[in-house]
Amino acid sequence: MEILYLSRQDVEGLEISMKEVIEVVDQGFRLKGLGKTEMPPKPGIHTRPHAFIHAMPAFVKEMEVAGLKWVSGYPSNPERGLPYITGLLILNATETGIPIAVMDCGWITAMRTGASAGISAKYLARKESRVAGILGCGVQARTSLRALVETLPGLSRVQCYDLFPEASRRFIAEMGRMFPALQMEHSKNPDEMMEGADVVVTAIPIATEPKPPLRAGMLKEGGLAISLDYDSAWTGQAMKECDKFVSDDIHQLLSTKEEGTYFGTVPENIYADLGDLAAGFKPGREDPMERIFSMNMGIAVDDMVTAKLVYERAREKGAGVRLPL
Repeated sequence: MEILYLSRQDVEGLEISMKEVIEVVDQGFRLKGLGKTEMPPKPGIHTRPHAFIHAMPAFVKEMEVAGLKWVSGYPSNPERGLPYITGLLILNATETGIPIAVMDCGWITAMRTGASAGISAKYLARKESRVAGILGCGVQARTSLRALVETLPGLSRVQCYDLFPEASRRFIAEMGRMFPALQMEHSKNPDEMMEGADVVVTAIPIATEPKPPLRAGMLKEGGLAISLDYDSAWTGQAMKECDKFVSDDIHQLLSTKEEGTYFGTVPENIYADLGDLAAGFKPGREDPMERIFSMNMGIAVDDMVTAKLVYERAREKGAGVRLPL
């Protein structure tokens, strides 16, 4: 027996597009909404303050993909010259359970997280949205902007803010080269970043004791807030003032809340999860003036459908290394 090992360089070398990732992640949400997935809430351990190591298993029945992502997030890593997010993903043959592939999960995590932001925008943003606000200018901000460009064709301006101005400048330079038609603007503070934004994506490090910079009244009427950082960026009042509160997985959100570390101030009334919207069980945006909040924690279904795309493309191209099991 053998496994296919794919390094980060191998995965990136496959040149899979954001459009392709959005398509498979959207399909994963649809199957989740239809009850055709198995995904327990992710357990985690925490070896340092604000750090996590999570186990994320999932099975997507109709797509015949099953596996586990073992992923860590350490906010202090960039100071050491290391990435914030690292980990591995294992795929298993669904008919035998035998491991068939082990791959770096950094690229997968970044791309599927960005894709989820794009899918939130697909169902929940106003179709004529023109202005995006980005808080936190790291890896997930980059993939989120790529996804917003795919799902919001009228996007014309991006207002971004990072606690470290140099990160914001790098983001503007890099994403400006990728999307020259977009007007990229550096905001002096979070308040300025929020002004007039139709869609706001927050992607700062997840904190166990956050001091959220975004308050009630800052999201404009008709705006969409997409949180990729748990409840680190938005106050409870900001979340509760929204007309609809959506999650990528309600069960996982409530299970995490019960642990007592995160989500203590989220609204009690959760309208839907993205699976309900993708499967057509509930409508997304119904009124152009609705304020809507999408709490995207990142779920294992997203990882597995993306990993299947990676695995199949790698086999087509002969990428990676075969190792004895």
